Amino acid sequence: MTSILARLAPRTLRGRLSLVALTTAALLMTVLTVVFNIVVRHHLQRQADDELRNRAAAVATTVDTSGPTVRVLETANDGLLDANVWIYSGARLLEQPPSPVPALSRAAGRLAARGGPDCTDVPADGHQPGRIRLCPLPIQDGERPVTVITALDLAPYRSSADTFLLGSLVLDAAMLACTYALTRLAVGRALRPVRSMTEQATLWSTVASEERFSPERRPAELALLGASLDTLLDRIRAALRHERQLTGELSHELRTPLSRIVAELDWWQARPRSTAETEACHEAVADAARSMRTICDTLLDDARDGTRTLPGTSEVRPVLRRLVGHFDVPDGVTVVLDDHDDAPLEAGVPSALLERIVSPLLANAFRYARSSVVLSAARETDGVCVEVTDDGPGVPADFAGRLFQPGRRADPDDGHGGAGLGLPLARRLARSAGGEVSHDPGHAPGSRFTVRLPAG
Repeated sequence: MTSILARLAPRTLRGRLSLVALTTAALLMTVLTVVFNIVVRHHLQRQADDELRNRAAAVATTVDTSGPTVRVLETANDGLLDANVWIYSGARLLEQPPSPVPALSRAAGRLAARGGPDCTDVPADGHQPGRIRLCPLPIQDGERPVTVITALDLAPYRSSADTFLLGSLVLDAAMLACTYALTRLAVGRALRPVRSMTEQATLWSTVASEERFSPERRPAELALLGASLDTLLDRIRAALRHERQLTGELSHELRTPLSRIVAELDWWQARPRSTAETEACHEAVADAARSMRTICDTLLDDARDGTRTLPGTSEVRPVLRRLVGHFDVPDGVTVVLDDHDDAPLEAGVPSALLERIVSPLLANAFRYARSSVVLSAARETDGVCVEVTDDGPGVPADFAGRLFQPGRRADPDDGHGGAGLGLPLARRLARSAGGEVSHDPGHAPGSRFTVRLPAG
């Protein structure tokens, strides 16, 4: 039964609210209709009783009890008074209607014998119970009680009561129909802003728009809904932006090992190679593949929780030497690795993360250096410092403020590849580990980038 009701229930909120309003109105109008018709029937019955007693009082004026016997005085044109009237002196019948109905006469006799003013309903012919009402009017004159009993057909009163009932039912049906229609109309108009806001939110979330619901004058519920939708849109836009950023970073970081794999395979296929050369090529490809896996693991781990610091430590100088070996140094550029200090230098980040932080800085240095790139590492009071310096053109002063913004390049038409994602990625990874990547605007010529990381 519950499943059937659930299937029959309206699917829309407007339909459900309209059904609730219709059910509530139906219950209320049913109670009011029942009470109204009970009051009407009671009122009509009182009117009938008053009519009977008035007639009985009029007939009582024709009863003479002054003599030794009770007698009924005859008056002119008393046919209306004698209709449906019984007069008893004690148990003796003094007068009855010209054509009495036996059932009514017996009921009138019982009322006279019982005494009292209570009225009763009796059948008219034994087949229609409750159609005739009898009311007694006792007249006490010493020891000679006289009772005047009048009868009245209740059919007109019952017909009036039925007419009131039918009219109230028709009015109820009309009111319920109007209630349902008006409720659907009112709820539809009330939900129209919600539907409009939903459509706008769907459109804005699809295109990652920056538009939001302005705090214009709205009902409190719609204002709260607008604020919730704005928060949801901000989260969707942030998720989409993070997804695009992660995709761009993966593409940016995987470009170097992929290029290395392609170059090694092209070199190997150029002409027949010896076994040693083939093994060296295989080792280089495997090393590049491992580098790609490390890049993916590092970026995905950081993407899962940007505030989580990856566990582990690393020796800085061996990582830097290995990292330099992964790059194809341009012709005419000398790499200076300042690692003369043999003292252990340990950073509080894993080696894979350290590579991902320093790699974009080295890539930029090799891209723009004219003759030399200097890579140095040193211990500071509160951590480890790694510097990458080149003697290239440097960062334009008007671009320094946008240097770490994703997708920004000082000169997109300078002939160098790149999507402007390396430096933002390096800074984000460093900050996730509690460090920082910064640019030294006072260094000249060329540029200097500094990586500061917590000590291991």
